[in-house]
Amino acid sequence: MRLLQTLFACVACLYATSGFANTLPDVKLAALKFGTVKWELETIKRLELDKKNGFNLEVVDVAGKQASTLSIQNDAVDVIVTDWIWVANQRSEGRDYQFTPYSKAVGSLMVGPKSSISSLKDLEGKRIGIAGGPVDKSWIVIQAIAKKRYGIDLASQNELVFGAPPLLFKQAMSGEVDAVINFWHFLAKLEAKGFKRVVDVQDAAGELGLSAETPLLGYVFKESWALKNPKLAEGLRQASREAKVVLKTNDAAWEPLKGLIKAKSDKEFQALRLAWRQGAPGDSFDFESAQAMFELMRSYGDGKLIKPNTVLDTGAFFASN
Repeated sequence: MRLLQTLFACVACLYATSGFANTLPDVKLAALKFGTVKWELETIKRLELDKKNGFNLEVVDVAGKQASTLSIQNDAVDVIVTDWIWVANQRSEGRDYQFTPYSKAVGSLMVGPKSSISSLKDLEGKRIGIAGGPVDKSWIVIQAIAKKRYGIDLASQNELVFGAPPLLFKQAMSGEVDAVINFWHFLAKLEAKGFKRVVDVQDAAGELGLSAETPLLGYVFKESWALKNPKLAEGLRQASREAKVVLKTNDAAWEPLKGLIKAKSDKEFQALRLAWRQGAPGDSFDFESAQAMFELMRSYGDGKLIKPNTVLDTGAFFASN
């Protein structure tokens, strides 16, 4: 009888514990299935930083950026990952999105190991591969620094090749483009193969009077959701910060991520880890720096990146009470 009572007590305890875990509210977050944000999200889940901060993170895989934005617009998820320029455009059309930082990682302009190109002046007449399209933010900064340093218009004097990041990575490797601007993780892979940086966007931003510490990418949710669920919004932000501390300081925390990262070599793995760490933002966010970057993007975006009636307001950035 005593044995049965002990077993019953253990079962009841397990049930109660499971019941408690199930009472934590879900936060549904849409992320690209093979995107680099999954490295942080996987760390949050593995270390149970979501539960520590009062919620259960449910990651919903999506195929692309459009699927991500549609999912939050249709309330299929609570959170997506995008930039605050998108948030500003949406807010100017009456949609109440807010942003909290995830990454400050940006691109660079790179050339092959044997290239004779050493500055922007050497690019005239060359083929430049650009991921993200004509309004890619790294491309905008590089155009601005070319005009500031040398008075040259990169868009008019070169052949521009726009394409998907994996395709441009392959074209850079094969020499089909003379220089490439790609997403940070593809550039880290190129660097591991001996490619050289001609212009680093973070350095160029500083030369243009912008802060290299201003994060562009972040977790985005509706302001109405954050007002209704302030502890969840703050919990997500805190879980992200705690995951970053671990990933920035503990090499062993990267070992479980190797299956997601799929590096071709240890050198490539180390390059990706270093680039991710360099892109991890600090805790502070300066609105004036964001405003300065916003105006630069407006100047070079030809009205396509930032809509004519769009303004950047402080309400675009989540601040816990």
